[in-house]
Amino acid sequence: MTVDVCLSPALYPFYHRDGAVVVIVDVFRATTTIVAAFDNGARSIRPVATVREAEACKAEGWLAGAERHVQRCDFADFGNSPFDYRPEKVAGRDIVFTTTNGTKAIRCARSAYRILTGAFVNLHAVARHCIALSRDVVVLCSGWEDKINIEDTLFAGALAETLLPSGYRPAGDAAQIALSLRKEAKTDLLGYLERTEHLARLLANGLYDDITYCLTPDTSSIVPVYSRRLGVLLPAVHS
Repeated sequence: MTVDVCLSPALYPFYHRDGAVVVIVDVFRATTTIVAAFDNGARSIRPVATVREAEACKAEGWLAGAERHVQRCDFADFGNSPFDYRPEKVAGRDIVFTTTNGTKAIRCARSAYRILTGAFVNLHAVARHCIALSRDVVVLCSGWEDKINIEDTLFAGALAETLLPSGYRPAGDAAQIALSLRKEAKTDLLGYLERTEHLARLLANGLYDDITYCLTPDTSSIVPVYSRRLGVLLPAVHS
């Protein structure tokens, strides 16, 4: 079995493999926030690519999480912070969710055999889910507006590193790049990311607590799994 890394949604057509599991990652912050919402009892999350789709779902009674360029959209109940999705607001509820990068990546890969969403907060749970499926894995990094970013590549390297002892092998150069980056940053993830564009954006908006939350590993055993039939993410547990 192999693990490959697609560094941008714009490159995904070149990395799609029939029968592979695709793990979508948007560390800052969509895939972290999705896990937080499920940890706090959300029933389902419908990822949509556009604000217009999210507004339409809200009109039908869905709770709406919507963000563009770090800011919550005016019509939305929530933005893209994991701290927005508190149990008293989301438990037992269905949420429509659109973000600058992460939900676009989910839609990009919607024809994949199976789509999971991963982040540092559920790193080992995602790895266990992939191992149980015994299929090739493609990690799809959401990046920033189709450009490569470091934090998602670091997660890809961390997931690849976790899968290798179970018989996986890197599929290509992008996976090797991600593994090398992971090795370089592993001992001080936050310090390594201080030079990155998106961390600077979050700090400029006073979101330091979001940053530390997103970089804390293995706080959740939930793996969000995309249902093509329903068009929503549902929570699976891999403890």
